[in-house]
Amino acid sequence: MANITQSEVDYFRWDKEYRKKYPLKTAGIIALLVGRYLFGSVFLFGFFHKITRKWLGTDTLEKHFQQRLSEIDPDSFQAAYLRNFAIPHYRKVAWVVTWSQLSVCTSMLTGTAVRPNAALALFLVSNFAAGAYYNATLPPFMIYSLVLMASPSGHWLGFDKKLHERYPSSPFFK
Repeated sequence: MANITQSEVDYFRWDKEYRKKYPLKTAGIIALLVGRYLFGSVFLFGFFHKITRKWLGTDTLEKHFQQRLSEIDPDSFQAAYLRNFAIPHYRKVAWVVTWSQLSVCTSMLTGTAVRPNAALALFLVSNFAAGAYYNATLPPFMIYSLVLMASPSGHWLGFDKKLHERYPSSPFFK
């Protein structure tokens, strides 16, 4: 391969000629974008759930944490995480989780600051696992967060490309 720059690798056009010339690349990009929208939709559902269940103004999250703590091994890392961090700070945790989910969903659906919000999603999902809310859906979310962090999906469809052109030194729109 000749000297190919990163911008050439990331480059993608939606026109018919490009799609015809690169059908596999186009299919992969479309699949990744569909995944990004599904990913964002899951975080939108999480945000909506927390708002409608009044997590921000009640002790709902504390009750969830106490219930989970009663179900797990009291000597586990997850129990220590719940006892020493999550339960004492449940109100702050509720605010951080709720508004972070809004940030992630908005980012994924608009293609704005996708990479930093994918990192935020990975942080959230990792904390869910640390709090003993681990299930089979978490590894795919962790992996997809990494995929979104590595890909320029906001440049392919979204506002990241225009914002990067306007603010080239900003790490939010790379």
